Amino acid sequence: MTERPPSVDALARSLAESGLPHPVLVDIAREAIASGDHTVASDLVETFRRTTLQRVVNGTGTLLHTNLGRAPHGVHQEPGFRNLELDLETGERGSRQSHAPRLLAKLCGAEAAIVVNNCASAVMLILAALARDRGVVVSRGELVEIGGGFRVPEVMEQSGARLVEVGTTNRTRRSDFARAIENPANDVALAMQIHQSNYRITGFTEMPSTAALADLGVPLVSDIGSGLLDAACPWLDGGPPSWLADEPAARQTLAAGAQLVAFSGDKLLGGPQAGIIAGDAELVSACARHPLARALRPGGLVLGALQDLAMTYLHRDGQAIPFWRMATVSVDELRRRADAVVAACPNVDLAVVETMAVPGGGTLPTVEIPSIGLSLHGDRRAELRAAATPVMARIAEDTTVCDLRTIDPSDDGLIADAMGTLAS
Repeated sequence: MTERPPSVDALARSLAESGLPHPVLVDIAREAIASGDHTVASDLVETFRRTTLQRVVNGTGTLLHTNLGRAPHGVHQEPGFRNLELDLETGERGSRQSHAPRLLAKLCGAEAAIVVNNCASAVMLILAALARDRGVVVSRGELVEIGGGFRVPEVMEQSGARLVEVGTTNRTRRSDFARAIENPANDVALAMQIHQSNYRITGFTEMPSTAALADLGVPLVSDIGSGLLDAACPWLDGGPPSWLADEPAARQTLAAGAQLVAFSGDKLLGGPQAGIIAGDAELVSACARHPLARALRPGGLVLGALQDLAMTYLHRDGQAIPFWRMATVSVDELRRRADAVVAACPNVDLAVVETMAVPGGGTLPTVEIPSIGLSLHGDRRAELRAAATPVMARIAEDTTVCDLRTIDPSDDGLIADAMGTLAS
């Protein structure tokens, strides 16, 4: 006689120790019973748990891994009210753009700044506020496509601005911009530079500098994308690492004559997802007054995280910023940590190998940073992802590699635990 399955409620209650909410367990119980084998319910619980947002260990060697949330920045805030839009001096309504943005402007050497929810939003807001129904001059060599298939011309179209393309894919000159601006038919409101942050064009190339475009009679907007604040990296004791050479920085771009810069918060800045607009106070104010600014504004958690991050930069404490800490740790230190993990896994055939990490996240596409990893023969990525705290690794020539440059030292124990369960 076929065993009668339990009731949905009874099966759901038997899964209560999983810690999942009862309504979710009811759905899982129904699915298990409908499958004809109610004993799979506990497997379905784990399947559901793995679809939730959770912490993972990044052993891929990609410092700003888009699929893993880019910069590993934490938010720590006690429950309670904040003066998000309150002026404590007057007791009247204030602006959420008067806290973190003021500090970010100082770091950039800008007159003012505002924050929106990502860099694409920053560009769209600038164009909508300053160039709606008018022309914006952009080099053909900078009409980029960013992640998810979003293209600069499409973002520009949504803003209501009109694209005026100049130059060629590989060569654009100042004179190309000047002719387009001088042509009354183009009705140009802005000139725009867009950093080639996720690709490189090499060979027979030419592109005008920021300084060369700064005196053309219209404001120059520079989307530097990656979010490097200052090319001098005063927050790092050893100064800028060599792999940052030629990466545009907000402070230097503004000093060279750009009226506005736009950049991401979750790339080289090392913070949460956000878009920062900084530069001329009048132009920033025009962006802040535009109706889109309200739709694109970030919440208090993001602004609080950015304020804490800005304070850390102003204290010049780069080692307190997780991105800069992992980007600049020495290879010798990584090797020492790798040896310790190997020693903790005596029954696993682990090898310490030299690797190359990359910035990732659409940043510095040709850059590689020397690193150290742990390697296992074969493709063991699925087993590592199944660990209590999932470990993300990469595959190279039928070898699984965990790169320690993208792993915080406090997670080395999690790596050892995950590796220790693998049979050699």
